[in-house]
Amino acid sequence: MVKEVQIVKTGIKIPLAKPKVGVAGKTGFWRITRPIVNYDKCNKCFLCEIYCPVNVIRVEPDRGPTIDYDYCKGCGVCVDVCPSNALELIEEE
Repeated sequence: MVKEVQIVKTGIKIPLAKPKVGVAGKTGFWRITRPIVNYDKCNKCFLCEIYCPVNVIRVEPDRGPTIDYDYCKGCGVCVDVCPSNALELIEEE
């Protein structure tokens, strides 16, 4: 069953799937870089959520993006598509 989420700015509905523990378990443990959000720069355009290849970013209209680090692989796609440079990759500790 696919749930839909409505994007507030445009009224467009897109399919939404949520990550869950699968046969591989939580897959973010091998990440070497981590995306972090600068909420002061974020314009809540939803591009990071749309382009995330593992679907671990959710953009809340009142807050901005939240990232589920249990599943984020640190690939950097969200950083590349962010037009306001609100996302940055940092090295994992």
